[in-house]
Amino acid sequence: MPASDVVEQPEQPWNRQRLRSTNERLLLDRLRSAGAASRAQLARDTGLSKPTVSSALAALAAAGLVHEVGTHAPERGRTAVLYAPDPAAGYALGVDVGRSWLRVAVADLDGSVIARTDVRNRARSSGAMADLVVGAARQIVASSGVDPAEVVHGVVGTPGVYDEKRRRVRYAMHLPGWGRAGLIDRMGEELGIPLEVHNDANLAALGEYTYGVGAGSRLFAYILIGTGLGMGVVAEGKLFTGAHGLAGEIGFLPWPGQQKPETLEDAVSGVAVVEAARTFGMSGQLTAKAVFDAARHGNPAAVKAVQLEGERIAHTVAAAAAVLDPDLVVLGGGVGHSVDLLLRPVREQLRALTPLRPKVVPSRLGEDAVLLGAVATALGSARDMVFERRSAAS
Repeated sequence: MPASDVVEQPEQPWNRQRLRSTNERLLLDRLRSAGAASRAQLARDTGLSKPTVSSALAALAAAGLVHEVGTHAPERGRTAVLYAPDPAAGYALGVDVGRSWLRVAVADLDGSVIARTDVRNRARSSGAMADLVVGAARQIVASSGVDPAEVVHGVVGTPGVYDEKRRRVRYAMHLPGWGRAGLIDRMGEELGIPLEVHNDANLAALGEYTYGVGAGSRLFAYILIGTGLGMGVVAEGKLFTGAHGLAGEIGFLPWPGQQKPETLEDAVSGVAVVEAARTFGMSGQLTAKAVFDAARHGNPAAVKAVQLEGERIAHTVAAAAAVLDPDLVVLGGGVGHSVDLLLRPVREQLRALTPLRPKVVPSRLGEDAVLLGAVATALGSARDMVFERRSAAS
């Protein structure tokens, strides 16, 4: 057909609505990433016309997605109203399920944690643990003063890997029964929100990237050393999880030799620290924390156990360095909290093991790394859901 015969079709209503929605989301994302701005600044930053910006801001304000946060008085010209996303437009839930502790937090859409609780995990069955999660989440939402209907999405961090097809957690060796199919679905139904499940080391890595020492790193590995052993990898700001979600399950790596320890997790974990301390002569009811505390006071058996742990962690770092070439390795988890005692033996052993020596640092977030990673992940979905829900309603 000749170009002169092409008839421009009138814009369809659904196209106009989609365009409006796209413009509104563009402005909201700009405000969230770069901070409060005036209409004129938003027009300059996005390339949209001032009338389009004004119309989109009015729609966002009517939906409760943005609000006025002040004014800016330039040297010349009229005072401009500043707009920012309304953090109270919705909320996200983060959950960290550990063998000893359950941690739950509620955050607003700005990512600020407005309420949290840490509960001893004394559950002796998977059903009891699911009840504990639901009960703790309900309690913290109630105490925060947030309307439960405004909590739109949740993320659960757990050892192991979530199998989406089978709707169950796999490889959570230290949480017996936690792999029963349907548990996560049941918790989501009882809480009335969709729940995602992610590996705890992956979430810790994302938490450290978002809130901690990993910020700005091109590629870093977070090694979670606690009851078990795991690793999360963040490359260019995104988690690397592998083809089946199993990337970072370094605990399954074989340990050299035919006798125990048989796997890397057997060699590098809180349990391994305790076993080493007993081998060197410590007795009584021991925990990894007790061994590290004793090492700080010069107990010879504890000092030897900590030295051995540091050397074994160095093997873990060396493996990560060879495969990933990270610019940073972060040590976290229960054992990682004693990194002040571990850094010297880790670095010394690294020099003996490999010419590949990435920077090794302690976690800045400590025990909160998994929880904050869960919050950060939940926020991504929560912001989308709140925008779609409120835009449709308005």
